[in-house]
Amino acid sequence: MTKKKLLTNRDGEVNDLSDISEGVFKPAEKILSASLLKKVAVRGQQKSPVKDRITIRLSHDVVTKFRATGDGWQARVDAALKEWLSTHPSAI
Repeated sequence: MTKKKLLTNRDGEVNDLSDISEGVFKPAEKILSASLLKKVAVRGQQKSPVKDRITIRLSHDVVTKFRATGDGWQARVDAALKEWLSTHPSAI
């Protein structure tokens, strides 16, 4: 039985990993499930921003009701504002 080299020393510091064989480490695609890979995937930089990042203060009840609709609630706030603008063209 071969003795495994510990990743940390007695002081809790990470050991030099350069001498560990490449066979120890595997690509994430080979060991993670597809659903987990999707969650940890990192997007590249956006070519041209389609939205502006802002800070806005909304009433508590509005935020609570939109958040209660689940993931994507900020996109639904955006859609509601777009709809309001389409029905109030003089507000632009």
